[in-house]
Amino acid sequence: VWEGTLDVRRGDGAIVYVRAQAVPLRHESGTVTGIVILAREALRSNEREKDRFGLLERIGERLAGSLYVEETLKRVAEMLVPQFADHCFIELVEGDRLVRRVSQHVQGWTPPSGTWMPVGAEIRYPSGHYADTAMRRQETILVENFASSTFPAPHEGSARLCGEIGMTSAIVAPLLVRGETLGLMYLGLSNLTDRRSPHYDAFDRDFVGAIATRVALAIDNALLFEEERHTAESFQKHLLPRALPQLDGLQIAVRYYPAAPLASHGQGIQTQVGGDWYDVIPLSAGRVGIVIGDVEGRGAKAAAIMGQLRAALRAFAQDDKSPADILARLDEWTRIIATPEQDDNGHEVSIPPIVTCQYLVYDAWSRQLSFANAGHAPPLLLVDGQCVELDIEEVGQPLGVRAKNLHADLVYKEESRTLPPGAALLLYTDGLVDRRPGRDAAPPSEDETLRVLCEKLAKMSGAEVERIADAATVAVPGEIDDDMAILVVRSSDVDLDVEERTFPAQPIMVGEARRMAAEAFSGWNVPEERAELACLLVSEVVTNVVLHAAAASVPRRELVVEGPPLPFEESWDMPGFEDEVVGDKEFTLRLRRGEESVWVEVFDQDLRLPRIRSAGENDEGGRGLYLVDQLARRWGSRPTREGKAVWFEIPTRSR
Repeated sequence: VWEGTLDVRRGDGAIVYVRAQAVPLRHESGTVTGIVILAREALRSNEREKDRFGLLERIGERLAGSLYVEETLKRVAEMLVPQFADHCFIELVEGDRLVRRVSQHVQGWTPPSGTWMPVGAEIRYPSGHYADTAMRRQETILVENFASSTFPAPHEGSARLCGEIGMTSAIVAPLLVRGETLGLMYLGLSNLTDRRSPHYDAFDRDFVGAIATRVALAIDNALLFEEERHTAESFQKHLLPRALPQLDGLQIAVRYYPAAPLASHGQGIQTQVGGDWYDVIPLSAGRVGIVIGDVEGRGAKAAAIMGQLRAALRAFAQDDKSPADILARLDEWTRIIATPEQDDNGHEVSIPPIVTCQYLVYDAWSRQLSFANAGHAPPLLLVDGQCVELDIEEVGQPLGVRAKNLHADLVYKEESRTLPPGAALLLYTDGLVDRRPGRDAAPPSEDETLRVLCEKLAKMSGAEVERIADAATVAVPGEIDDDMAILVVRSSDVDLDVEERTFPAQPIMVGEARRMAAEAFSGWNVPEERAELACLLVSEVVTNVVLHAAAASVPRRELVVEGPPLPFEESWDMPGFEDEVVGDKEFTLRLRRGEESVWVEVFDQDLRLPRIRSAGENDEGGRGLYLVDQLARRWGSRPTREGKAVWFEIPTRSR
């Protein structure tokens, strides 16, 4: 429905203002088949009061749907000009200044440069000016006829323009709310239009005062909403990663978009922020943890829960456990942070937030992707002009809804895939596909939305990750109905440098391991100083492994017996049960080169994780890990299926 005011020139030259509405006629299919136009004279004398109150009602309706200051001011000015005024200025107080925010005039005319101040300029009314009087007295001031009144002008250009266009009358109303002056609204009539009455009267003054009251309330609400929105967005912006790390063999692009405010969904006006988040976490030896998650609900509470979960997950990820273990721990943490509430009987009950999350660990050297899923939408895999959902066999329950007495290890399962060279992976939250349809449009099904998204992304499968992220945000039609997070990663299309070799766990192999490292670093053109330091630490870690491997027991081979448990008897005589795995113990040395670092990993079968010892003055050992801790940029250890891995990172450039 369109609504507006038209000025119509009669045959005798008189101007008649017509208020018109245009309403489309729609077929059942939704197509427009015609238009109905309703029109009436806007200022018929016997309907003057009715027309004014109708205008006031329409202004109230327009203001009720406005959430932003600029939009609120623009709506008011468009309603008043030209039906009620030829010129409309709205100025707001910003600190100790009065700044013009709206300058609306009759169609086809704009103030010449150097006359009336433009939007954004500071306005200073001289003492004795009727606008200054309205601000000081906090009351609406009427200037019925400029021909019989004299006021000081803000500046010479303003006075000259008023004379040129023949200003006839003006009303200035302060915008007051809760005892505070937000600014003022200025309405004026001039000879630019031909009206039946070119002057305002007392009735018009009271009418403008009523408008100003509604405008002030709408502006105050908009200012409060924008302040809350800015606070919430700043809060969430600081909860999400400030900058993404530079990672070898992986291109990354991220997007976060807040949803449009909810003003008519039966939930009142809400801020745009929510609980969607993403994260990229550097792990051991160049591996990277990738996270996408969504906390149910929106607003500051969802964002606060998201911040706690993101911080907890980053801490859990440093243990280098499997993705399933990480989600299991995060599920427990989700229950810990649940806010206690009272049930109908007054008892405190803890209701955990519902969170969907997916955690992936990617190794750029092997292109191995390990992941576990807690009720989140599968990522989209883009490769060779195709876009399909990543095949996930086990989708666990969302965090916080695990069945009672069911251990988390039984809910979250780890899976692995190998990404093709140059493949892209798009992780997203449901805000990407759950869009608010246009007016009179039926919402598409989830399958239809996903099909549209995949069709458009398939054409972008070979593009840069930034372009893929941009294309994904606009692929699905409709307005964003929920906050949306997108994370796009692409694997390297070339193999990264890696050397790996397994040695017997014997002291003589320490030198062999160091020789292998020296040859690899030389072939990779690692600076000599950095290579020597890395070789020294290789010797220390390998020596530590060799010394402690001798004291470690050899794991027994597990015997799996199908059927019910057998009673224990010392005289069991079962083939192979008494045999132990006999053989020389081994360790594996793996070297990796990145853009700015080299990583060293040493694997063995000892389950005990290393720790730094306090060596005495006369102790012969106990200083190896201390040297690693002091000389490496980072170091650590992580459990593996066979034992453990000790790793450290040496930058190839000087610190």
